[in-house]
Amino acid sequence: MKNQKIVPHLWFDTEAEQAANFYTNIFPDTEIIKKVTLEDTPSGDAQQLIFSIFDFRFMAISAGPYFVKNPSVSFTVLFKESEVELLEEIYHKLIENGKAIMPLNQYEFSTRYGWVQDQYDVSWQLLVTDEPIEHRIEPTLMFMNQNVGRAEEAINFYTDIFKNSKQGGKFYYPEGLEPNKTSHLAHARFKIENQWFTCMDSAYDYDYQFNEGISLLVTVEDQTELDAYWEQLSAVPEAEQCGWLKDKFGVSWQIAPRQLNEMMVNGSPEQIKRVTEAFLKMKKFDIATLEKAYYGE
Repeated sequence: MKNQKIVPHLWFDTEAEQAANFYTNIFPDTEIIKKVTLEDTPSGDAQQLIFSIFDFRFMAISAGPYFVKNPSVSFTVLFKESEVELLEEIYHKLIENGKAIMPLNQYEFSTRYGWVQDQYDVSWQLLVTDEPIEHRIEPTLMFMNQNVGRAEEAINFYTDIFKNSKQGGKFYYPEGLEPNKTSHLAHARFKIENQWFTCMDSAYDYDYQFNEGISLLVTVEDQTELDAYWEQLSAVPEAEQCGWLKDKFGVSWQIAPRQLNEMMVNGSPEQIKRVTEAFLKMKKFDIATLEKAYYGE
């Protein structure tokens, strides 16, 4: 996906590379783009990878057993009516050593659909659609527990903050599907930074919530843009660390400058080490300080 400004970031204990290889063997049009080791982090040496699935980029890191991914953030993968066999093949590979959240079947909303949590705790919703497919993968947020009923509020919040945004279709729960209310969103789409996202409410009780296991990494062009997103999104001061923040719904974001990515991709091991040491001391990133560390000033 060209100019993908928001990249899902997956946190693993030690299995980031293993998981990336797993996905490259399951999904077509998949590749591992970059590997880098961040030395001497609080988790020790942390391996970071960038990989793509259907030309949609993900980032993954092996950084210790601190966060466990859960289905509050999943990834909806869209298929054409002619691709049912491909969907089924992918589903059966993903569910090996994983589990079904909604079994592969025909549903009222799709001729073929399954929601599966794989062996690495990443959740995928595989969906046949007769709508035009702009992007194959749409990150999906589920608002539940203390957040239930706030999906529409979140859509308004995010589309007000981010550029190149718009709201898509909204579908509410019908009567008879209690504990969900008719004011709750069963399914909705919205676009921010030219990327489609999906969200929903669910009034059932869950033993998990949004956490740092899956965060959304936003790449910005300069300090002004970084400061603006940080100011509008950050709602939990104690969560601010190394470019990470939490918004008022508990969703974790990382706001990182384009320059930092270029340093980590192009830098020598010594430059990467200096930059890592510099950003580990920061809450909100300061681009000028990172550049000084990179150039050894």
